[in-house]
Amino acid sequence: MTTIAMDRIGRLFISLQQIKQVPRMLAEAAPSAPNTMRDTEVPQFFRERFVRTGYRPLHQRWRYYFLSAFRRHNETVNIWTHLLALLVLLVKLRQAAEMVDFAGDRHSWPLLVLIVSAINYTACSVVAHLLGSKSELCHYTFFFFDYVGVAQYQYGSVVVHYYYAVEEDFYSRVCRVFIPVAVLLSWCSCLGCCYGKYRNHSLPTWVRKVGQVTPSSLAYMWDISPVLHRLLSTPAGQDDPAAVYHLGHIGFFISCAFFFAFPVLERILPGRCDILGQSHQLFHVLLSCCTMFQIHAAHLDYVGRREVYERLHGSGDAALLAGVYVLTLLVCLLIAAVMLWKVKRLLDRQAKLK
Repeated sequence: MTTIAMDRIGRLFISLQQIKQVPRMLAEAAPSAPNTMRDTEVPQFFRERFVRTGYRPLHQRWRYYFLSAFRRHNETVNIWTHLLALLVLLVKLRQAAEMVDFAGDRHSWPLLVLIVSAINYTACSVVAHLLGSKSELCHYTFFFFDYVGVAQYQYGSVVVHYYYAVEEDFYSRVCRVFIPVAVLLSWCSCLGCCYGKYRNHSLPTWVRKVGQVTPSSLAYMWDISPVLHRLLSTPAGQDDPAAVYHLGHIGFFISCAFFFAFPVLERILPGRCDILGQSHQLFHVLLSCCTMFQIHAAHLDYVGRREVYERLHGSGDAALLAGVYVLTLLVCLLIAAVMLWKVKRLLDRQAKLK
């Protein structure tokens, strides 16, 4: 027994020693990586309000930006908050696949759409924050795809709220218009975010924020309406295991929307939140928590409200909603592609004037 214990301790010690070698290995892989820069040393386009230091230099090799995930700069926390969330979501997808028959039960497809859309938005966010500093064109490109990720996730949220959480009286009033309006709002959200970024050179910051926040806020208010109606109409004391998770999801969303719109911490402590403590970092953490609560609530509704949603939705509704998800994603990609074409024209004109 003593020999086995010592052997395990020895293996653990070796593993820890190997982990300690990771920073040195990364340094050897990129020995000449340049230092980060101050806001005055990068173009105005890349500067964030009240963030003074930690900017990565432009026009480095791709390897530099990939390895920068393991370096200290003002995007490191933004990268890892959603990278960790992405890994958790992949685990959740595997767990859900073990508990839910996605292939044989069409009523499970809205839940699958939600999880897939959540994986997509976190992946797009990671790529945008990791690679968006290479050049102005790369910044536009990757953040446009980030906005596509947000918009398609909004539709993923719509599907589970409409399919699992809705009550019969609310469904009877909105069933003909709910999904078409939600799709339109998702497209508007993608367009508003992309257009705000496109006009980054010519519009004040607050105007761009309004253009980005307003469509997304309207989309969320529409998306969450079936849940709010259910929570407000449910008699006190009635057993609803998903209710607390729906409330948590709403609370986390309101909190993350606040920190997205208002850089409170940076404004109060300019220059002290450059690496850790930015409002956008809190936005990432709160949005990830919001997503986890939402998925858990959707799974509880899928398990516990089958009698309700089977009565409301026909056998082909889930397949139709999944198909509309693909359509929503494709149109959002088209919007991003058109806006990227406009960006290239803008950058070409600016290059000719220099």
